[in-house]
Amino acid sequence: MTNAALDRAKFIIFPPVIPYSALAIACILQWLVPLGVVENIDLDWRIGVGATIVVAGLAVMAAGHRALVRHGTNVNPLRPTTALVTDGVFRRTRNPLYVGVSVALCGIALIFALDWMLIPIVPACVILRFAVVRREELYLEQKFGDAYRRYRERVPRYFAGN
Repeated sequence: MTNAALDRAKFIIFPPVIPYSALAIACILQWLVPLGVVENIDLDWRIGVGATIVVAGLAVMAAGHRALVRHGTNVNPLRPTTALVTDGVFRRTRNPLYVGVSVALCGIALIFALDWMLIPIVPACVILRFAVVRREELYLEQKFGDAYRRYRERVPRYFAGN
């Protein structure tokens, strides 16, 4: 095993699997047991608001991705983190990629009337927090020490107030 394979967060589940599994579960549940609640909301309104939410989520993800690339660190969580990124969107949230995908999924749920999305998104966020984010934070603290601890004290994990 190479040093690069060892120099990464020791997450339990590959991060992208979690939100996309939640979406798949919601789609399956919607197909098997449609609730029909969200579909009663005006379609034009759902598409307009849902698309706005999706775009906002994707914008947060893209800003996080750009910041990581700009600092020359890896976006792929299987690769080592080579720089502590604390500017741009990382001044507002320590996890813009996870925040962005969660927001985008809410918009997708609204557009496609996935009533069931509210059920798997909650455990998905909890799993993401403990199986991935917590382990990433331990890795970053070990790798960057006091610089990461100061950053963690200054910037919320997801949103202000958490």
